Amino acid sequence: MSALVHDGTAVLGRHLQRIRHAPAITVMTQTMPIVFLLFFGYVFGSALAMPGAEYRAYLVPGMLVATAAGGLMTGMFQAAQDSHRGVMDRFRTLPVSRAAVPLGQALADLVASAVGTVPLILVGLAMGWRIEGTALEALGAFGLLLLFRFATTWIGILLGLASQSEEAAGQLGSATFMLPLLSNAYIPTDGMPGWLRTVAEWNPISAVTTAVRKLFGNAPVPADAAWPVAHPVAGSLIWSLALIALFAPLAVRRYARR
Repeated sequence: MSALVHDGTAVLGRHLQRIRHAPAITVMTQTMPIVFLLFFGYVFGSALAMPGAEYRAYLVPGMLVATAAGGLMTGMFQAAQDSHRGVMDRFRTLPVSRAAVPLGQALADLVASAVGTVPLILVGLAMGWRIEGTALEALGAFGLLLLFRFATTWIGILLGLASQSEEAAGQLGSATFMLPLLSNAYIPTDGMPGWLRTVAEWNPISAVTTAVRKLFGNAPVPADAAWPVAHPVAGSLIWSLALIALFAPLAVRRYARR
């Protein structure tokens, strides 16, 4: 365990240095959610039944969760880049814990995500969004966001290690943009066709989004929803922990056996 902590901290530092020396990528990953928030809030919001300010209050938690789900894309791309440029091979020649390398990447992404969320929150506040819940509930909402980001990063790391090339990982990562669209992150699911509503409500993003909205006090839990959305906090924890329990060991095994 001490070797894992020591080696994981070293790999974490390496990835944080990597982020610091790639400001363009950092700016892009922080800017795009803000652009989407403004676009959906002021363009799509005018076409929905919700009044503008009410929709923006509904939208901001969804955008925070969609950004957390972006761990799948960043984890995939960074793991594929290190794998196909020989960085992973060099790590394997060192006396480093096999679990420390993917763990360090996941933790670095978590730190970068936590920092990158601040500008998005500030823009949301400027648009009229407010935290209506208690301070403890707000902390719980932010905790769920970070836990979900950590879970999706492990999925991305596994897919990145299994990818055939950096280009393939980039194309597959771009396709993950569709996942928040098949959820309640941007619009309520009660107006969707029955089969599509079922798919959307069993999407983990929907459970986390509903939990964050509930904890922030921005929207009530929808009636007659699927179990993960009807019990959003429990559903979010189960989804996130199950994804970590499944994909973290698979990612470590894939790294060790490549």
